[in-house]
Amino acid sequence: MRIMTPRMLYFLLPLFFLLLGMKPPELTPEIVLKKSREIMRQHASQKDLNPLVMRRIFQSFLDELDPTKTYFTVPDIEKWLDPQDKALEAAIEAFRKGDFSTFFAMQDALGKAITRRRSIEPSLEGMPLPDHVSPQAFRDSPWAKNEKELIEKILAYRALQLDAINNLSPELKEKTLQRIDKREAKTEEEMTSPDMKFRKNLVYAELLKAVALSLDSQTNYFTPEEASQFLINFQQRLQGIGVLLRDDINGFTVTKIVEGGPSSRGKELRAKDRIIAVNGEPVVGMDISDVVSMIRGPENTPVVLTVVRKAADGKGEEKLDVTVNRGEVVLNEARYKATLFPFGKGVIAVLRLHSFYQDPETSSTKDLTRALNQIKKEHPIEGVILDLRNNTGGLLNQAVAVTGLFITKGVVVSIKDETGEVQKLRNLEGPPLWSGPLIVLIDRTSASASEIVAQTLQDYGRALIVGDDHSFGKGSFQTFTLDSTAKGGVNPEGEYKVTRGRYYTVSGKSPQLVGVASEIVVPGSLSESDIGEKFSKYPLESDHIEESFNDDLSDIPFIHRLKFEALYKSNLQRRSKAYQKWIPTLKRNSAERLSKNGNYQNFLTELKKKTFPDTAEMAPFGMNDLQLEEGVDIMKDLLILNHQDDFSKAKEQPLLKSN
Repeated sequence: MRIMTPRMLYFLLPLFFLLLGMKPPELTPEIVLKKSREIMRQHASQKDLNPLVMRRIFQSFLDELDPTKTYFTVPDIEKWLDPQDKALEAAIEAFRKGDFSTFFAMQDALGKAITRRRSIEPSLEGMPLPDHVSPQAFRDSPWAKNEKELIEKILAYRALQLDAINNLSPELKEKTLQRIDKREAKTEEEMTSPDMKFRKNLVYAELLKAVALSLDSQTNYFTPEEASQFLINFQQRLQGIGVLLRDDINGFTVTKIVEGGPSSRGKELRAKDRIIAVNGEPVVGMDISDVVSMIRGPENTPVVLTVVRKAADGKGEEKLDVTVNRGEVVLNEARYKATLFPFGKGVIAVLRLHSFYQDPETSSTKDLTRALNQIKKEHPIEGVILDLRNNTGGLLNQAVAVTGLFITKGVVVSIKDETGEVQKLRNLEGPPLWSGPLIVLIDRTSASASEIVAQTLQDYGRALIVGDDHSFGKGSFQTFTLDSTAKGGVNPEGEYKVTRGRYYTVSGKSPQLVGVASEIVVPGSLSESDIGEKFSKYPLESDHIEESFNDDLSDIPFIHRLKFEALYKSNLQRRSKAYQKWIPTLKRNSAERLSKNGNYQNFLTELKKKTFPDTAEMAPFGMNDLQLEEGVDIMKDLLILNHQDDFSKAKEQPLLKSN
């Protein structure tokens, strides 16, 4: 299955790819049944198996097996694509008894489809590929009705793959194609493995994933390896050697050494070294996830890497063994970043937060506090931009705490769980760390905790929201069976996160499906992409509750309410309309700047073609981050307007007479 464009990857990433190169957990029908019941019992709305849920499970399982729809044809899977009511009832009854034979039948059907695909492949060599294949149209296309349509799908998919890598150099293009072929072969090998125990565990894991995904788009089951990786992504902290690797077919090249990590301290391993063995075991041809697992390990234990690097004299290559002592790696670059832009007599501070994290040592709130206090020591701060682009969320308590850095006391978010009970989460701290001009920068991937912070600050009138027209639209909250703040081990049977309910900011609005709306729209690289909760398979509906600006403390037991009220209501955050009078001017200025910016207009033209690369590949348009640059210019306008307003008010004040 060759490479996909970023958008295709977003929509079509097969869940069995997550298992690729990972040994599935040891599961039994009893464990699958137990975990399925646990997940449903805790879910916000779907509490038990019913025909609707079982139909979704069938669909999710088929999508996991063949996410690109380039293996199955309709006759292969027709009885599961559109099952009759009796078939659904029979499947429900069998499921409740721990009989999962239907799903093994689906997996067997994939094995036959793989055999057919392998027989088709030779005849495709030299066949012309279609022009101008639309990723969106490919994603939305139905299953092939017959072998002829299947061949057309495979050719269209190859056209998408080649389109994604045609801009690479010939050498990189060839390596990428080899990588894709290797991944395809590995996937097919695992899905047709003669090891029946392995295949059973694979099906059980895939079934748990299908059950979770059938409830809503945010409920998931994780294998132990996935759960560990989830925590690493969550905390940006791991035990390893601190390097980034790339699979170059003939070994794994070190593309970056993480500053402050074990490899950085040891100085022996170098960027561009190609790892060919770990602790004497050859790794060429292995999956990168296997290699990463071999390199990681307990703190203060050694790992011996056999590497190939350019010889010191520049002629040829040399092979040597490098020993690195494993240790804790904190990926600070993937947590937050502070950037300063000079303005007036001080600076505009841009604080980019990549996730809302917490571990035993630190948290997103502590790191932002430390960064902002350090900037204050060194420079007068004129304004702050909190950059939440590409921040897909994290811990709810951290969303509350980060919001508290910019407001006084008050409700930040309310959560309504599966029982219908509403609980309010409040900022109880004293004065804010920063009470001056504030902009929150968002894009269409800003989600969950990011949306809590952005919408709450918008509700209070405390910040201007700038960026893509709206954020992701995830207004649900989940609980995870593995505590991300603890150092405990992962359950060998796997972990899960389940949607328990929705959250609402102080205005009573939930961003579910609709997202947070920007007051000043500055399109970024994702602004034309179909990204968001509303595009997911089974999203929860949106909802709203009463606003909480006048906090009645009704969720606090009466016996504690009076005492709490005396401490809490002394310095509540008030709603402000200070920014509203300036929004028309700020919009006009921004629109005029962008209309005269040739690079930006070219950028917008490319975006509308929907072939522009995701993420931040903006260098051809004259700067690294056009959206941020305009955000800074909007902050400059805001500071000037604020200064002019203060000056006008000062002129209106009577002069003080001297004695």
